[in-house]
Amino acid sequence: MGRGRVTLKRIENKINRQVTFSKRRSGLLKKAHEISVLCDADVALIVFSTKGKLCEYSTNSSMEQILERYERYSYAETPHSATHNEPHGNWSMEHAKLQARIDQLHKSQRHLKGEELDSLSLKELQNLEQKLDTALRNVRLKKNHVMLESISELQKKEKDMQDENNILSKQIKETENEFEQQTNEMMPSLNLAIVNNCDTNYQAADDGEVEETCPRQGQPCTVMPPWMIQHMNKQTLS
Repeated sequence: MGRGRVTLKRIENKINRQVTFSKRRSGLLKKAHEISVLCDADVALIVFSTKGKLCEYSTNSSMEQILERYERYSYAETPHSATHNEPHGNWSMEHAKLQARIDQLHKSQRHLKGEELDSLSLKELQNLEQKLDTALRNVRLKKNHVMLESISELQKKEKDMQDENNILSKQIKETENEFEQQTNEMMPSLNLAIVNNCDTNYQAADDGEVEETCPRQGQPCTVMPPWMIQHMNKQTLS
């Protein structure tokens, strides 16, 4: 007697239901892989457990590419009359597609952060590793480029400051030379003015002492020995 058809219904026992789900999921993934290899077909499989855990499988093409292809096919098969007659339904469908796309992007972002990797297969982990290596290489290249530009800018600023320092040093040296030259030119006139001032500020007395006369306001009072004044007067008379 042959085996009768088994009626499919929900497994009430929670443990048995979870065990059956794990077995059937593995078989389903195996069949999806077999049909993709044998028939060279693009296969995308998405399964959510009762706890909300995602299990997915895709062929060489990524899940995103297959979903986009499905969306384009669904849009092409949709009659335009239905688009005009049911705008709200189409907007709802478009919203659902965009929401699914956003969820997929969030999931990819979490994978790039190293989160929720349990549901990924070996091939998906290898693809993720390759993406991370490429991103890390690009980041390092950009970092090195920015560092080289910063170093070049600092070297240019250092050269400009050195040139400015050389110009200022040259100006200071020229100013010192001009001041020294002007001082040397003014020394003879300054000495002659001091001698004339001494002749007018001192007078010889009868007892040989020198009496100081009051100088004008604002002029310095310079005291010179009497013998120096007499010697300078003799040279002047001779």
